[in-house]
Amino acid sequence: MLVGIIGFIIFIYSVILHEIAHGWVAERLGDPTARLSGRLTLNPIPHIDPIMSILLPAMMIFTHFPVVIGAAKPVPIDSYNFRNPKKDMGLVGLAGPATNLILALVFALLGRIFFTILPFSLLQVLANACLLNLVLAFFNLIPVPPLDGGRVAVALLPEKTGRALASLENIGIYLVLFLFLFPNRFFSLSSLVFNLAARIFGIIFPLSLSI
Repeated sequence: MLVGIIGFIIFIYSVILHEIAHGWVAERLGDPTARLSGRLTLNPIPHIDPIMSILLPAMMIFTHFPVVIGAAKPVPIDSYNFRNPKKDMGLVGLAGPATNLILALVFALLGRIFFTILPFSLLQVLANACLLNLVLAFFNLIPVPPLDGGRVAVALLPEKTGRALASLENIGIYLVLFLFLFPNRFFSLSSLVFNLAARIFGIIFPLSLSI
């Protein structure tokens, strides 16, 4: 139970830092909307979505679901404040998954540093936290708007193709959820990516991270 609670707290702050990263990069690029909306804060209350931040991930964690998926409320971004809206939106989108990859590295390094000191249960918490952030990074990099990967893809694609992809934003989340109707194929692809990343991070953290 305690491990599940710690894992849930780590999840909450992993998705919060993901969103703060979006807002922070947006402000660096000229858009203060997230800060003015009170979203550049570690206080979880402004970030929490009752279903995506609490109910869904809690059910997945406590039922030992193979992966944990959820999100905080998206930070508000006004692309009209950017000098180069297409490129800058791509950078803002990339900031969230990059933050999760950095968090995964931090948890892996903590595991390496304290590997001979901490009890196995706490080492497993660090391993799970590392894997959780790898999952969040991978999921958000799926190249379908409104996921971060969709925004990055729009920024990289030629103008006409990028606009066509961006037009899917209103239905994009349904396309992503459609993938879960074919869990065997989706999780097979996911496992390949996760296990590759886990092997890389496992070099740093000598505790099994594979799913």
